[in-house]
Amino acid sequence: QVQLVESGGGLVQAGGSLTLSCAASGNTFIIGAFGWYRQAPGEQRELVAVISRDGNTNYADSVKGRFTISRDNAKNTVVLQMNSLKPEDTAVYYCNARSRFPPWSVYWGQGTQVTVSS
Repeated sequence: QVQLVESGGGLVQAGGSLTLSCAASGNTFIIGAFGWYRQAPGEQRELVAVISRDGNTNYADSVKGRFTISRDNAKNTVVLQMNSLKPEDTAVYYCNARSRFPPWSVYWGQGTQVTVSS
């Protein structure tokens, strides 16, 4: 099992920045990719950014050029740096980890609220 704990959410004005962090514990050697997802009220959870174990990244079009995902494999952490925030970025942000071994389990953090005021 893997446990994920997010931190760093909060309230920020449009144009501002926030840094989200996620710390993994437990059987961390099984972790392949880390991801950040978000879910706004009344909306489906959506992928924000993903980073593979060897550092390859992918971003949702809506955050490209504004958000940066990074990871530290030695510390089992993943960070989402969010710049130039917009009100439409307001959501609960969830950390996600995927096992690199069968049965390819997926783990979720409890979520952290990000609110961007206009």
